[in-house]
Amino acid sequence: MTAHPLDPLTADEFRAAAAVLRRDRGVDERWRFASIELREPAKDVVRTFRPGDAIRREARVTCWSRDEGTPYKALVSLTDDAVLSWEPVPGEQANMTLDEWHEAHEVLIAHPDVVEALAERGITDLDLVLIDTWAYGHSLIPEGLQDRRVGWTDVWLRSAPNGNPYAHPVMGLHFVVDLNTMELLRVEDTPPPPRPDVMGEYVPALVPGLQQRTDVKALEITQPEGVSFTLDGNELRWQNWTMRLGFNHREGLVIHRVGYDGRSIAHRLSFAEMVVPYRDPSPDHHRRTAFDIGEWGLGFMTTSLKLGCDCLGEITYVDAVLHDTRGEPYTIENAICLHEEDDGVLWKHVDEKAGSEVRRSRRMVVSFHATVANYEYLTYWRFYQDGTIECEVRATGIMVTSAFDDAPPPYGSVVDERTYAPFHQHFIVARMDMEVDGPENTVVVSESEALPVSEDNPYGLALVQRSRPLLTECEGRQDVDWATQRSWKVVNRNRPNRLGTPTGYKLVPSASIPAMFDRNSPVLRRAEAIEHPLWVTPFAEEERWPSGEFCNQSRRDAGLPEWTKADRSIADTDIVLWHVFGIHHITRPEDWPVMPVDVVSFQLKPVGFFDRNPALDVPPAPSRCH
Repeated sequence: MTAHPLDPLTADEFRAAAAVLRRDRGVDERWRFASIELREPAKDVVRTFRPGDAIRREARVTCWSRDEGTPYKALVSLTDDAVLSWEPVPGEQANMTLDEWHEAHEVLIAHPDVVEALAERGITDLDLVLIDTWAYGHSLIPEGLQDRRVGWTDVWLRSAPNGNPYAHPVMGLHFVVDLNTMELLRVEDTPPPPRPDVMGEYVPALVPGLQQRTDVKALEITQPEGVSFTLDGNELRWQNWTMRLGFNHREGLVIHRVGYDGRSIAHRLSFAEMVVPYRDPSPDHHRRTAFDIGEWGLGFMTTSLKLGCDCLGEITYVDAVLHDTRGEPYTIENAICLHEEDDGVLWKHVDEKAGSEVRRSRRMVVSFHATVANYEYLTYWRFYQDGTIECEVRATGIMVTSAFDDAPPPYGSVVDERTYAPFHQHFIVARMDMEVDGPENTVVVSESEALPVSEDNPYGLALVQRSRPLLTECEGRQDVDWATQRSWKVVNRNRPNRLGTPTGYKLVPSASIPAMFDRNSPVLRRAEAIEHPLWVTPFAEEERWPSGEFCNQSRRDAGLPEWTKADRSIADTDIVLWHVFGIHHITRPEDWPVMPVDVVSFQLKPVGFFDRNPALDVPPAPSRCH
């Protein structure tokens, strides 16, 4: 039985949504389900919900017939066992699916043209071959194929059954495949450079001469009295924090109803898009731009976590339930990790009379990991005792590489024998549906200014803060300015604190990277959202995806740039912050053959939300401070 309106869909609800469409809309075995997810109820319903209240459940569904190709968007009432809406979306393509990815490999690896092309390169052990299908941007689809559901492929070769396939690209060989018919449409085969002698293995048994360190002693993280948090269904409570955990195919982890000491901070926190353009125009890489969320889905790519490896300490795991393209549910065990961490000193002062007062900081961590082909994204939402929220992403995995003949191209770094890794970027869009002390919020931009020397400022010391509210969406497109330490606060001007200033939370960026694209680039046309590190929009239920709902084979960005043309008011209203941050990856030899984590983050920090340090009540660590 569903306990709360925001609880994710259950296995039975996935089956029920698919069954209703089979019965009422003729969705048969020739159809695929691209996505089934909870239609989250209206905010006022969630805010006023009390345990025991009746709950209406609805599912959003996107599916398509492999014979027709047009995706359909459906809204299904699980409560009433009925289809509420059924809308064709001509000219678009639904997200890619794991089933298609696996089926394309199986079909292509058995195709005689593929077998022949591989044999001409001396590759005859097909069990060592990985065919990796990527989505297209519309402008790059070969002439005459724009109306079909197509993918292009890389080919990789393992040196051994458990070897790293990404260590050995089969260069110059790409296939174009119709993913509805699983028909091979084109073979692109150009002469490759000689294959270099690469050591690209990372599994210890396959690394020649590897001697693992022997001076690493055990590190135990224990909580003898148990953890300090409680998980009641999907509601997490820790010290003064409360929140609800959600999960869906596209965003993966979603955190709802974030509050501190009974006061609201955010209605919903998630990642809404991830754009990864490779900045190498060569034939093997010019199509390589991934929309990892819009084209594939972080939820579908989420992997099970293991104690002692992915998570260390007293761990609570939460499973996630998703669906395949037949609408059948499956469970990702240990999809979400919950645990507490020590975070060093929280506050300290030493007084010659009062002595030393020290408090250690502790944080509550909610995390999940997604493997998107060669890359891993490890996402951590951390909640601190002083009211700070931190979001951290750690990128790891295997870089894409290519061989070269005489001189490496200028678009990457040499990482092995005649092998380079292209430069690329990872743009992540965090969607933060804010609710600071209620829904009537305004974003204030603040900048520091040094005043000139004057009679009142003879030593040039004066530093002042200039602040102004952002009133419309066009003003809400904001860029970082480190010279003025530009910052943004989400404030509630109707809820002053004890000192008379509005309560607020400040966005603290630390990983804003420039897009660096020509205005005519087809990549930028599809992903204009990456042009600004901050966008502010009024909340609208259907405005969920910053580069549009249908990114697969998309022509243009149908999200933030399109919505904000209306220049709607964003003052004293229900607003959404969209923060674009990420990794400008100038590749290096130390990232090969497996990449140490590259860490990026941002914070939401209370500014006037509290009247004073909210962590004064944190007790000293008993009997552990000597």
